[in-house]
Amino acid sequence: MTIATFLIALLGAMALGAPIAFALLICGVALMVQMDNFDTQIIAQNLLEGANNYPLMAVPFFMLAGELMNAGGLSRRVVEVADSLVGHVPGGLGYVAVITAAVVASISGSAVADTAAVAALLIPMMRNAGYSVPRSAGLIAAAGCTAPVIPPSIPLVVFGVTTQLSITKLFMAGIAPGLMMAAVLAMTWRLVSQRESSHLHPFDARRVLRALRDGVWALVLPVVIIGGMRAGIFTPTEAAVVAVFYSLFVGLFIYRELQFRKIPHLMLIALKVSSTIMFLVACAMVSAWLITIADIPSQTMHILEPFMGSPTLLMLIIMILVVVVGTALDLMPTVLILGPILVPVVKQAGIDPYYFGVLFIMNNAIGLLTPPVGTVLNVVAGVSREGLDSVIKGVWPFLLAETLLMFLLVLFPALVIVPARWLY
Repeated sequence: MTIATFLIALLGAMALGAPIAFALLICGVALMVQMDNFDTQIIAQNLLEGANNYPLMAVPFFMLAGELMNAGGLSRRVVEVADSLVGHVPGGLGYVAVITAAVVASISGSAVADTAAVAALLIPMMRNAGYSVPRSAGLIAAAGCTAPVIPPSIPLVVFGVTTQLSITKLFMAGIAPGLMMAAVLAMTWRLVSQRESSHLHPFDARRVLRALRDGVWALVLPVVIIGGMRAGIFTPTEAAVVAVFYSLFVGLFIYRELQFRKIPHLMLIALKVSSTIMFLVACAMVSAWLITIADIPSQTMHILEPFMGSPTLLMLIIMILVVVVGTALDLMPTVLILGPILVPVVKQAGIDPYYFGVLFIMNNAIGLLTPPVGTVLNVVAGVSREGLDSVIKGVWPFLLAETLLMFLLVLFPALVIVPARWLY
């Protein structure tokens, strides 16, 4: 009965057009009424505690770091380095897109922002070079979805906050799967780009050296962020602050492309996106508290009890469920709704929660490519000025490749767990 109340209230509110944040509050109120425990003070207290969370401070800082990086010329120099290294091979700009997306993801951690930046830089280049624009847009969209997996990932921060898991350990666990996603996309591009433009320029070692010398400041930032957290020098939140000041310093005084008068506008952009995420998290903490009080995780365990003896089968069932949910819900709401319910279940089944967390986020990231929601698809379609149907046709080989990789990691969890434990 409690699970039914939760689902009816949540889905009913969404069906009536309520924003996800308010739908989470409504389902929390419905649970309180069902338990005959309605109290506005409990709602207010959990809202405040949800927002007053130190690790969440990483979200606005990483968002701001991404904006400063794009405006300060760091993203463009990453493209130039990648292009000098692989731009001369057949389909070279596709590999440039994958490399650039992975590097940019390791700085800001937002799929939508990173995809928009990479698409704005590379789609005009790929169009002028004679590449298929829908296929190029599909590749860039899929590559942008590495951002929620590769640290520092904003969805991993939110997942860690709502499930009370170590964000640093989640970050370390995301490195290997994120790099695997990039490698799989590169291999898929190799298979589907046989007829694409090639040899746009001959390999030039001097150009490589110039690009590396000019781009070294941009390339050092991911090393500083990941290395600093790995060495215990700073926490993820402190790493976000370091990323902001580093991007600000390089953009203003090294590359001199960032103007002081633009900084308030960039801060406003980061603030708007961050406030939406943080309000979502605050509302989710109300429903998460009530989910615990109503003992919904135990009831979910009872439903999944036939599969609890086989961790692999349980993971397969959960991943299929999340794939279906991901076609209808955006990444962040899915994380906030399902995370607090599923983490106690997988712990009870003996599954490493950090391994589960990374695959759960990967699954939701892939959901950013699936219609009808497909947030990243819509972003790329807008930047490339292509119809959404064309971009969907271009993305399906890469969507299939990432999905197959995810299920491969379900079948062979050591591919995630072993490097993760070594890293943290």
